[in-house]
Formats: sequence, structure tokens, C-alpha cells
Amino acid sequence: MNYQEKYLEWLNSPYIDEETRAELKAIENDPAEIQNRFYKNLEFGTAGLRGILGAGTNRMNKYNVAQVTQGIADFICEKGEDYKKRGVAIAYDCRHFSDSFSKMAALIFAANGIKAYLFESLRPTPELSYTIRQLNTASGVILTASHNPKNYNGYKVYWEDGAQVLQDIADAMTVKIENTPLFTGAKIMDEAEALEKGLLVILGKEMDDKYISMVKGLSVRDAEIDKSISIVYTPLNGAGSESVQRVMRERGFTNFRVVPEQKDPDPNFTTIDYPNPEDRRAFEYAEKLGHEVGATLLIATDPDCDRLAIEVLNEKGEYVAFNGNQTGAILISYLLEAMSEKGLLPENPAIVKSIVTGDMGADIGKTYGVTTFNALTGFKNICGRIPELTERGFNYIFGYEESIGYTTGQAVRDKDGVSSSMLLCEAAAYYQAKGLNLLEVLENLFEKFGYYRENQTSLVLEGKEGQERIGRMMEEYRKNYPVVLGSFKVEKMIDYLHGYEDIPASNVLEFRLNDGCWYSLRPSGTEPKIKLYIYAKAGDAQTAEKNVEIIKENVLKELNAIE
Repeated sequence: MNYQEKYLEWLNSPYIDEETRAELKAIENDPAEIQNRFYKNLEFGTAGLRGILGAGTNRMNKYNVAQVTQGIADFICEKGEDYKKRGVAIAYDCRHFSDSFSKMAALIFAANGIKAYLFESLRPTPELSYTIRQLNTASGVILTASHNPKNYNGYKVYWEDGAQVLQDIADAMTVKIENTPLFTGAKIMDEAEALEKGLLVILGKEMDDKYISMVKGLSVRDAEIDKSISIVYTPLNGAGSESVQRVMRERGFTNFRVVPEQKDPDPNFTTIDYPNPEDRRAFEYAEKLGHEVGATLLIATDPDCDRLAIEVLNEKGEYVAFNGNQTGAILISYLLEAMSEKGLLPENPAIVKSIVTGDMGADIGKTYGVTTFNALTGFKNICGRIPELTERGFNYIFGYEESIGYTTGQAVRDKDGVSSSMLLCEAAAYYQAKGLNLLEVLENLFEKFGYYRENQTSLVLEGKEGQERIGRMMEEYRKNYPVVLGSFKVEKMIDYLHGYEDIPASNVLEFRLNDGCWYSLRPSGTEPKIKLYIYAKAGDAQTAEKNVEIIKENVLKELNAIE
């Protein structure tokens, strides 16, 4: 069935509501829009679903959400009664339809005899991961599109370990989803009946208290830190506001301020086009307030509060952005120094990072006897290594990736913007008591370990044609990559397409160059992008930055030449 036939099937279906029909009717003379909405099905995978809200097979809507939920329910039912009784934990963020989608999912699980634990209101993603482990549920779901623009939503799925589903589980769920009729396949139970039968349980303060207590328990210093440090925080109108504020209040930080315009949930993200803390524009309001109150540290979490970024005030009175590698290095150095000093470092400590994350954190870890392991991108893969490392006698203490995701300890098996915010505030307060800010701490690390510089560049190629071109770029570059880039030569090429050493298969290319430089190339799993990651290390910052630019210029020239 081609996209036009799929469009007509939806338009004439007796099962869609009139609002959906009117939306489809409005595009009947726009073949490009019809193609974009119907040329493929929104794909379910290890990242769940994510897409633009609207009617169509390639859109996030209640029909796709119902189909996916029923497929997952069928998968859980096949696992047996124990899995059904353990149930599914469900949370949601501030986005349009997140609340209604999450309730519908809960009632579909209930109709299948699977107990559904649904949060009473929006919660940060890491609290869902924590809840899965606390309640020993079989699975978990959160309705969120993370940092995507306001017209997106998503559906992330977790398994019993509290991490997002890995490929084998996702594949098995996909089979069930594809066998579920889109409009008529889902069972659904009345809310009152689900509550009466105990198949719908509402979660609230009790779970919040446990999660916040766990977060505070990750602290490694308290008495020796300066809690009067001036900090500005923005949740970017997302789900992190209450949790982060509560932790900092209960820790006794007296000058922790929240950007008032971005404090409360807002699905339209009125103050910002793109609620991604990696984008400097996300800090516009935080910088304004920071200058007014003299804040030395700014923190921004994304709408579901799993990722965060920071900016630090320099001696010129300007805010300087840290990238994910730098923030990760600060956290690793701070945690390991304190844990080592206080005798908290376990035997055989381990850190896990993604294959596209830089090497500075690993080099810091070596000085404390910490082994760093690699994983594919995504915290499902980072935290997915914990059981295996535990079996091998390692004690996982920290995981991170360059795309501003970090988690400490094992209670949460996903990125945690709440605990990471607390630990960064704690680190800044500790160093302030010693007369240093985080910029000076980072400079000290560069002087000790070498000047690391990095760049992440994406080529955005939207729609069907864009997706096809990304595929051609990866295929052609794999076969005909440049062996010389300016003054650099490729010493080793690693193709992860069929797996490499202990890393599973993934469409990622890595090129190790002379002088310790390297770069990596991969298509994004959640956005219409091909991503280029570049890393350089030198004895001074200027040389490292120059090397990054040489690699970037040469690789982009090759990529853009592929039509």
C-alpha cells in the first residue's frame, strides 16, 4: 500500500474521530504533506516511539500509542502471570497529550490484566526508572519527547532492570505491535473499573519521597561545602522543577534560584523554540537572571529532566558553556576525589561511557584505579552493561555520554538530571569554599591530563529524501572514506555495523588518527540527522582547537559531496 492509499484508508476509516478526519481533510490537496505523514510507519525500537504529533502513520497520535501499548501488553502477557502481576510503571512529562496518552496506556494494560502504576501528575524520567526498580515492575513507559521541539511527543519503554529496552526485547515487542490492528486491536478498560479491580494504582508523594531520599544519599560532601553559592536553575518549563528545587532546598542551599518564566510546566515552551540545554539559546533567561543576582553557576535541564547542561561565570563576567564531555570530566573528578578521600570507592570501580564520548573522563579515572568501559550510544546501552560488569566483579559507579547525560550509582538506570544537578551544585560549592570556580577546576584538569577539545556537528536532512540521503552517506563513506585529512592520517577504522569486540552491532563508523585525534560518524536514532563527533588532544588549547577544525572541514567536505 503506497502513502496515498494509506492516507485514504485513514480518511475513510469508521474508527477515527472527527477531529482527526478534519485534520486529514485539510491536507487533501497537499501531496508533499500526505507523503511525509504516510510514507512509512513511525518506527518502534530501543528508543520507543518519537515523532511529530498529528494524524498519520508517521506521526505520534492516540492510534499509534494504543497499537504500541497493546503490542507491549501482549508481549508481557506471553511472559506469564508473574509479569502481569508485577505490572508496568507509567509516567509522563509536560508535552501536549502526554497526560491523556499515559492514562490511555494504563487502561490498555489494565484491560489485559496487567497492573498499571500511573503517576498522578508529570514526573522526571529518572524517577520512572527508579520506580521500576523499587516496585519490581516488569516494565515501564514514559510519554516524553525529551528535548525535541514542542510539536513532538514520544513513548519510551523500559524493562524490568529499570533501563530502556535493549534490541532483543524491542524486536520481540515489535513483532507483537505489528500483529496488532491499528484501529481495532487495542483493548481498553474503564478507569473506574480499573481502580476498583486494583489494576490501576495511582502513584504520588510516597514514591517521590523515596526517590528524593535516594538522590540526597548520593552526596559525597556536605559540611565542607559553601551552601551560600549563588546558582540559577531553569527546568525549561519541564518536569524537573519540583524535584530539583526540593533536593536543593532540603540540602540547605540558600541562594538557589529558579528562572520564574520557565519554572512551571508549559507544553508550548513559550519562552524558547527548542528546549535543548545543549543549545546556548536555552540559557537566555537563566543568563539574564544570573547577571542580576551574581550567579556563578547556571543549570538547565531538558523537559523530562534526564539531561542537563551548565554555564559558569568567568573573570570577565561572561557565562561560559560546558559541553557534555567537560561536565562529565568535572563530575568524575569531583566524585572520585571525594570517594577516594573518604574511603567510599569500592573495589574494582567501573565507569561506562558511550563510544562517541571523549577520553578525558577515562584518563581521570585511571589515576584512581577506575576502569572505563564503552557502550553504544544511549543509556539503555550504558546501564545495560551493569549486570554483566557486576558478574565480572566490577562495581559500576558512574555512567555518562557526551550528549549531556549522566547518572551516579545504580538505583536509576537512565540519565538523571535531578541527581546530576545536585552533584554539580555540590561540586561548585566545594570548590568555591576552596576559592575556585568550575572553569578553574576544568583548566587544572587540562593542565594535568592534556587539552581535550571536541566538536559535534549534525547535518539535518528531513523527510523521505533526507532519510535516504543519510543512508547513502553512511554507505558511501564506509566504502570510500578519506585516509588523509589535512595533516592527519587514518591509523585505524572501526566499523560497528556487525559489532566490534564487546560492542554490539550498530551503524557507527570510528576513525582513529595520528596524534591521539579521532572522529566518529553515525545517523541519529531519534532525529533526521547524521552526526559527526570530533576529538583532539594536544599540549595546548589552541593546537587542539585547530586540529578539530582541520578534521571537521575535511570530513564535512566529503559528506556534502555525497548526493
